[in-house]
Amino acid sequence: MTSSADELTTRVSRWIDQDPDSTTQGELSDLLADHQSGKHAATEKLEAMFSNRLAFGTAGIRGPIRPGPSGMNRVVIGQTTAGLARFLLESKGRTPSTRLRVVVGCDARTNSDVFASDTATILSGHGIDVVQLPNALPTPVLAFAVRHLNADAGVMVTASHNPPEDNGYKVYLGGGDEGSQIIPPVDAEIEAHIHDVAQHVAWQEIPKSQEFVSQAPAHLVDDYLSSTIRSVDPSGKIHTALSVVYTPLHGVGEGTFLSAVHSAGMPAVHVVASQAKPDPKFPTVAFPNPEEKGALDLSFELAREVKADLILANDPDADRLAVALPDPSSPAGYKALTGNQLGAILGWFMAKRAVERGTTGALANSLVSSPVLGKIATHYGLTHVETLTGFKYVSRVPELIFGFEEALGYLVTPDVVRDKDGISAALMILDIAHTLACEGRTLADYLTEIEAAIGGFASSQITLRIDSHQQGPSLSDQLRSHPVTEIGNQAIRKADDFETGVGDYPKENILRYYLEDGSRVIIRPSGTEPKIKIYLDTVGATNEQAQASLEELDSSLRALVASLT
Repeated sequence: MTSSADELTTRVSRWIDQDPDSTTQGELSDLLADHQSGKHAATEKLEAMFSNRLAFGTAGIRGPIRPGPSGMNRVVIGQTTAGLARFLLESKGRTPSTRLRVVVGCDARTNSDVFASDTATILSGHGIDVVQLPNALPTPVLAFAVRHLNADAGVMVTASHNPPEDNGYKVYLGGGDEGSQIIPPVDAEIEAHIHDVAQHVAWQEIPKSQEFVSQAPAHLVDDYLSSTIRSVDPSGKIHTALSVVYTPLHGVGEGTFLSAVHSAGMPAVHVVASQAKPDPKFPTVAFPNPEEKGALDLSFELAREVKADLILANDPDADRLAVALPDPSSPAGYKALTGNQLGAILGWFMAKRAVERGTTGALANSLVSSPVLGKIATHYGLTHVETLTGFKYVSRVPELIFGFEEALGYLVTPDVVRDKDGISAALMILDIAHTLACEGRTLADYLTEIEAAIGGFASSQITLRIDSHQQGPSLSDQLRSHPVTEIGNQAIRKADDFETGVGDYPKENILRYYLEDGSRVIIRPSGTEPKIKIYLDTVGATNEQAQASLEELDSSLRALVASLT
């Protein structure tokens, strides 16, 4: 919080003086005038905008589009990019004969194109070669381009599945990082440079140039598609009667996904027309996240009309995938698979294919994802790796065959991209579904096959929305202060506090409980949204038994949370 009204006025005035955006400049000028005339509401808004700064972390920056250091705007983008440029020049070096190369892409959110253009010109102003993607494209294409074009880094302007009022800025590293997202301590090193720029350099003083900016090769997307199709390796078993519905949720996935389907020789899919084209307002969904309740309602509606066997949904930047199947017991007639169920399907397929081809390597998932992938790895004699939360860790696992996180992130083509990819995952699910249909089976039957081999499993999540990120640890702190010995009627067999140290994991605000019946509970604050997330995983001889245990555990946990909050 600012210490005085005069200090606030000074900070806002300085920001207005350097703001190149007439819209945000005008908004701040109006608020400042109201603040100076004693209007409390204006003061509160300005204090919210200027009391803190968007933190640069392992997901880059992400936040609401608004003026001031706590929002996504041209000044913040300029400072962030100048800080990134300094980091790259310092860490990777530059010779008189060579320049660093950075790929810049964006989705179709509000101001994404403006932020991407500023990013390109500022990097170029620092003497860095910039390759700009030709239009709004999926995040996986940017991750591919960093690797494919042998770039030193990449920037993707996207807020992924966040609410419409948000935008974001993600950083990837090339070279030995193979186009993966940044991980510590790189994030802290970049942030230090950003803070130095913000303190000492006005926006107008940040070097800018178009001299070293070029457009990506026209064939780049085709290169991504051909590489993806080769890695997915469609079986060629096409069931022409298979009916599929697809939605990009107003994002940028449609063109790339439909091109992938066509290039793979698969029949056309039914697209949810009202959600087909990019729209930064996301008018048909409350939250543009296929995990959110109601996000797939229009897909269900179209699926009922065309009697679909399968529903596929990408999030707005198409790095995630949701899948729904017919379910007569559901009022909608369809039910979405959990991220863990879809991870089991893809993991089982990839593991089986690897063994059939004589391939060795690792299956990997984040520690909050279901333990089911470990059972699959054991079944097929493959290595299993459990990483910290965040796909940036999953994608870096050596000799990776397949990786996933329960939040609908899947990597089925680690030789093509080193990030989650909703396009390639959707293509692989289509391939599996067609092959099964030719055998008279479905994806639901595939889950039954997995159950028969490794036992039943079930998972769910309890999400608690909070007012700010600063409140995130509160539930965990209460559990640390008042340790529990049981949840419901199940004794806690083992409790891990990652904040005090667990194995080789870095210290983080994560609590993990193993119960006597084999269930597992993990509690952590979200790294990208003001939420506390509680992950529940249960096992049983069958999926039905695991589901029954899950419902009981869910009820017990909600009662526990209610008693603490």
